[in-house]
Amino acid sequence: MAERVQQPPAKRLCCRPGYNPACRQGQRAGGVLCGGAGSAPGGSGNGKTHNPESLLDIAARRVAEKWPFQRVEERFERIPEPVQRRIVYWSFPRSEKEICMYSSFNAGGEESGTSGDNNDETQLPFLRGVTLLEGGWVDNVLQVGFHLSGTVTDPATPSSPELVCSVSVSFDRCKITAVTCTCGNKDIFYCAHVVALSLYRVRKPEQVKLHLPISETLFQMSRDQLQKFVQYLISVHHTEVLPTAQKLADEILSQNSEINQVHGAPDPTAGASVDDENCWHLDEEQVQEQVKLFLSQGGYHGSGKQLNLLFSKVREMLKMRDSNGARMLTLITEQFMADPRLALWRQQGTTMTDKYRQLWDELGALWMCIVLNPHCKPEQKSSWLRQLRRWNSVDVCPWEDGNHGNELPNLTHSLPQGEEDMRPHRTVFTRAIEACDLHWQDRHLQHIIASDLYANYCYHDNQEGSLFDSRGWPLWHGESHVPTACARVDALRSHGYPREALRLAIAVVNTLRRQQQRQLEHFRRHKKELLHKGHTSITNMEGWVGHPLDPIGTLFSTLTESGRVGEEGSNTCLDLSADLQRMPVQRLLGDGESYVALAVETALIGLGQQRVMPDGLYAQEKVCRNEEQLLAKLQEVELDDSLVKIFRKQAVFLLEAGPYSGLGEIVHRESVPMHTFARYLFTSLLPHDAELAYKIALRAMRLPVLESTASSGDLSRPHHIVSVVPNRYPRWFTLSHIESQQCELASTMLTAAKGDSRRLETVLESIQKNIHSSSHIFKLAQDAFKIATLMDSLPDITLLKVSLELGLQVMRITLSTLNWRRREMVRWLVTCATEVGVYALDSIMQSWFTLFTPTEATSIVATTVMSNSTIVRLHLDCHQQENLASSARTLALQCAMKDPQNCALSALTLCEKDHIAFETAYQIVLDAAATGMSYTQLFTIARYMEHRGYPMRAYKLATLAMAHLNLSYNQDTHPAINDVLWACALSHSLGKNELAAVIPLVVKSVKCATVLSDILRRCTLTTPGMVSALHSRRNSGKLMSLDKAPLRQLLDATIGAYINTTHSRLTHISPRHYSEFIEFLGKARETFMMAHDGHIQFTQFIDNLKQIYKGKKKLMMLVRERFG
Repeated sequence: MAERVQQPPAKRLCCRPGYNPACRQGQRAGGVLCGGAGSAPGGSGNGKTHNPESLLDIAARRVAEKWPFQRVEERFERIPEPVQRRIVYWSFPRSEKEICMYSSFNAGGEESGTSGDNNDETQLPFLRGVTLLEGGWVDNVLQVGFHLSGTVTDPATPSSPELVCSVSVSFDRCKITAVTCTCGNKDIFYCAHVVALSLYRVRKPEQVKLHLPISETLFQMSRDQLQKFVQYLISVHHTEVLPTAQKLADEILSQNSEINQVHGAPDPTAGASVDDENCWHLDEEQVQEQVKLFLSQGGYHGSGKQLNLLFSKVREMLKMRDSNGARMLTLITEQFMADPRLALWRQQGTTMTDKYRQLWDELGALWMCIVLNPHCKPEQKSSWLRQLRRWNSVDVCPWEDGNHGNELPNLTHSLPQGEEDMRPHRTVFTRAIEACDLHWQDRHLQHIIASDLYANYCYHDNQEGSLFDSRGWPLWHGESHVPTACARVDALRSHGYPREALRLAIAVVNTLRRQQQRQLEHFRRHKKELLHKGHTSITNMEGWVGHPLDPIGTLFSTLTESGRVGEEGSNTCLDLSADLQRMPVQRLLGDGESYVALAVETALIGLGQQRVMPDGLYAQEKVCRNEEQLLAKLQEVELDDSLVKIFRKQAVFLLEAGPYSGLGEIVHRESVPMHTFARYLFTSLLPHDAELAYKIALRAMRLPVLESTASSGDLSRPHHIVSVVPNRYPRWFTLSHIESQQCELASTMLTAAKGDSRRLETVLESIQKNIHSSSHIFKLAQDAFKIATLMDSLPDITLLKVSLELGLQVMRITLSTLNWRRREMVRWLVTCATEVGVYALDSIMQSWFTLFTPTEATSIVATTVMSNSTIVRLHLDCHQQENLASSARTLALQCAMKDPQNCALSALTLCEKDHIAFETAYQIVLDAAATGMSYTQLFTIARYMEHRGYPMRAYKLATLAMAHLNLSYNQDTHPAINDVLWACALSHSLGKNELAAVIPLVVKSVKCATVLSDILRRCTLTTPGMVSALHSRRNSGKLMSLDKAPLRQLLDATIGAYINTTHSRLTHISPRHYSEFIEFLGKARETFMMAHDGHIQFTQFIDNLKQIYKGKKKLMMLVRERFG
């Protein structure tokens, strides 16, 4: 905390107008030790002899705790000095617990300080203060009235010199009310030097010299003594006090001065006045500064943790019934409300971070605890209510469900115009404001809280609002709203009434039990009617799990922590009449019950409640988070026989309780799913009652919100029926998480059911019926495959078949949709089918059209099946190999018929070893060539045919490909050029007739001069028909003439292409391309020269260029230089 060097002014004025000097004769102003004669109630203090405490000490201690010293002075005209001394003595705090609380983040000293990144526990102020005290570094300790002072030395370290600090502490009614230290440290809590001095007084009171307040001492002095006193004081401290002393002297000598109008004079050591608030010193400025700093860091540097520690400090203060708890929370709240990010987020329509949102939740919960303080005064509650309403009215005050501003748009667009704006929004303070109307005056409630013995065995539990159950034990439903009842429990715990909280918690749990039984009986009476309707309503629009008040978590914590509370606990917080003593004796628990068992049963009741999915992303995430937190607590509890009975009982109720259970026979479409909870129940019950475990898990597998038909009942929320995406509710923002939990539940069941074919079949049916996400079904298929093929055991064929069935379902779901994992899924399915056996592979090939695209079926499925690795893996004989190959060929031909563009080549490859199938595939290609196939596909197949030794078929396909091709004059880098050159080379190698047939196709399809010239040159280099040398009739043995067909036609086309290309290039030519153009003309001349009159043609061509493009003088000059 910020210890101020300047001592604060005295709180009150002191004088003794009725003082009688006779009563003080023989006594001197000098001090005596605190533990002087008659001071210590323990006698010699050696711990062996204990004398009775004196009446003086008993009375002085009670007065010191409760009365301000001014009231004592006003009440009694004359107070003997020994009495004053004992009151002053007992006014200092006697417990170290509060000192520790105000000097570290928690009472155990386990957390780091607010401003420290140092995690060394020894650096905490309280522990450092203890070290300084035990090291003997506290000195010059003096108590003058209600003021303690001393010096504390920080020993020298390698990094810092020795530091001597002057410390002073003011106290009143066993509370430290002000501290100062010259160390200059600034923090929320007391520094180590203040701790050391305070603990010195607590632990060694007999070593502290005690004096009465300084005003008492001064009153005993004569005028000469007073003058001497003042002059010595000024002499010793003249540089500091002389100006002030002279000023005061001038004012006192002036009769009309203000100082002479006031009766008495201030005394900083005289204790508290009647009007002073009695509370521990808290540096408000530092609290505000620290909170502001943490908020400005935006969750970085551990600021979120530090803010949570501040909230924990508030709870610690509340538990100690320290009024600073509410004071500190007020300071924190003011800084939260002043956070500039609130307005920024509101303007931008963005959301606050999840951790920051949780801090606001804790803020609201703490205010709920404060206003429910069972011993707060009406004026306090009124003051808090005004504050809460003021904060609540601020425009940027966060909403309880997190949907502030435009955080979550109305994705369904199904709310009528204006309806969304009309719905009232609850802020984080709304519940605390509402709780201000609650009180603790109900007699039944007071009886519950006050005694373990409260019961009524003659009571008949036959009414809805019964005060006792069938056993005569008290119930509490003064508020039908369970979270509010649990908020009372939390308030009692928070304010240091653990036993009372436990009593009320048990009454609430018994109420939940009775309510559960009534619900079961009601459903059984109306079961036929409800099941006939086929739909249900949600009985709890506001669920207990994920609720802002966390009712189930409160009950669970209260019950599980009860073992750490003493059997009697603290005194009751409510004053009750003596008639409680006449109540029959009754324990809090029944036979065989335990607090842990009650806690577990409560958690199971809350988790199994059917409840509607709340609106908004944050509220939905909170439901998931709260459920996981409760389950984590449950998993820490070791199950014994009594707990297994509770699990069985609750599991049966969940299955049979209809609309009151999230696992009832029929649930509302928007009911929160039970997958995570059911998985915990399943694993817990499985070793003890497998049948019940599977019933629970299988019932929980459903996810109605994704079903194709919505429930026709319960239209109380019609605006949630319409959806942009069919069968998916956009407002379920956690749907992906929910589906993953559903998948985890299914995977858990599959693992457990290994080796049990009946169970596996049931689980498979449930998965196929309830899981709609292909990625999750695929994950389950993979999980089942891994479990079935573990290395340390033989494959489980039943589980393998389940895996295969799931894989087939994935194939069907994703067949007509885009999925980036599709190829992986197909490859995995073939692997799985291979593990199952040859009949599975044959089956997927027989029904390929329902599972795969033609491309997948040929390029992946059939190809993998026909591979050597598959044959070796399956240990197939020749007959089996042939049957499998036959199925693969049939598949290939069917795919080629359906999608020849993508499957023809694969079909040909797969059918190579079967002549009839190969011919069929080839015919399919020819039939599709005219219409459905591109030149690229045809060239590819043509090259394949040449590679397989079918040149004439390759030639045929190449000519068909050429008919689809069109190369313009400037496409001299087109990827099809190599195919054209290859086709021409193939034709040339087959013979003159084939070449003569293909050249007209080339001339028609190719307009690029450089490509044509390349083809022409190649055709003139060798004799056509080299491949057909055996067929001498087709081989002339002579080079082909350029003056005759077909090369004459190709030559003319090439020259024409050069002429056209030249004119095209000259239209948009730039000077930087001149040299390139000259080279192009050089290649053109080479082609022109291949004709018998080529020289004349080229000369005429150049002359025409000069005439037409004479304006391009520089270019034409280059042309003349090169070509004349």
